[in-house]
Amino acid sequence: MADLLGSILNSMEKPPTVGDQESRRKAREQAARLKKMEEEEKRKKAEFRKKMEKEVSDFIQDSSQQKRKYNPMGKIERSILHDVAEVAGLTSFSFGEDEESRYVMLFKKEFAPSDEELEAYRKGEEWDPKLAEQRRRLKEQAALEEAASAQTEKTQACPNSNYRDKYSHLIGTSAAKDAAHTLEANRAYGCVPVANKRDTRSIEEAMNAIRAKKRQKRENDTGAHSSSSSS
Repeated sequence: MADLLGSILNSMEKPPTVGDQESRRKAREQAARLKKMEEEEKRKKAEFRKKMEKEVSDFIQDSSQQKRKYNPMGKIERSILHDVAEVAGLTSFSFGEDEESRYVMLFKKEFAPSDEELEAYRKGEEWDPKLAEQRRRLKEQAALEEAASAQTEKTQACPNSNYRDKYSHLIGTSAAKDAAHTLEANRAYGCVPVANKRDTRSIEEAMNAIRAKKRQKRENDTGAHSSSSSS
């Protein structure tokens, strides 16, 4: 019986020691501090949001402002400002290389930034519309000059001038035609154009030429035979 009672007493939870009580007290204090910090953080967010809503409202009502740039702020503040801007119907962007330098810019919908303007802000540059217009014109001019230069080189490489018409008044039609063929062949480094190889005579002209050659040959043969008989 005594052994059973002792076993029951030993199995019962022992009262907390001084060390356990201290640990629990510290845990309660830490939980209270965390709760207080969360409440303080929540309060600060609410105050910051209220402040941003007031500034955004003033910005919208100010017709002289097209955009607004804020000082660098933390990630949470930027998130709140972006949310307020979206609710208000504005366009917002964050710029800055690192977290410490990140800032927000707001734009009214009718003055939304162009890709060139956004690229300037991303590079850390100030946006100058006049300077951007000058750069755009210079790029367009350079592109036109490059295209004209390419067209000139193409024209020089493949001339389309008619040498026969160009030189006919100087050396005659037939000679000009031969000169044209010669110049074209030289430009092709000895490669004679297919057009030069083509017989441009009509079928009738070609047949007449063949008949004339045959007739001439018969006459020559007849003359030679007569001379042989006479001798």
